[in-house]
Amino acid sequence: MLEISPWKVAQVVLMSRELNRAEGELRGFIERLNEDEQASLVAVMWIGRDSFMADELEEAIETAKAEATAPTADYLLGSPHLSDHLENGMDALGINLSDEEDELVRRG
Repeated sequence: MLEISPWKVAQVVLMSRELNRAEGELRGFIERLNEDEQASLVAVMWIGRDSFMADELEEAIETAKAEATAPTADYLLGSPHLSDHLENGMDALGINLSDEEDELVRRG
């Protein structure tokens, strides 16, 4: 079971698209997530880049927790195409982020 809300994933997607101006904000947002949310975020990214399949979500989350040697923000910000991988991962899990992204842009 995914342990992070689609809204929070959408926040990371939008901020990662604006990395040149929002890196500090994105880093702070990720650092404020709890361990389960951070592991879920990494797992979604891995599913989005085809390191795991959607039906391996639990295994991906456990692997993310077990292999967390660097700060999650450093790891994710060092991953090329982060926003695309997160969107693809959520899509693979049957969760469309369009509504959350649209709402965040409207508020923005």
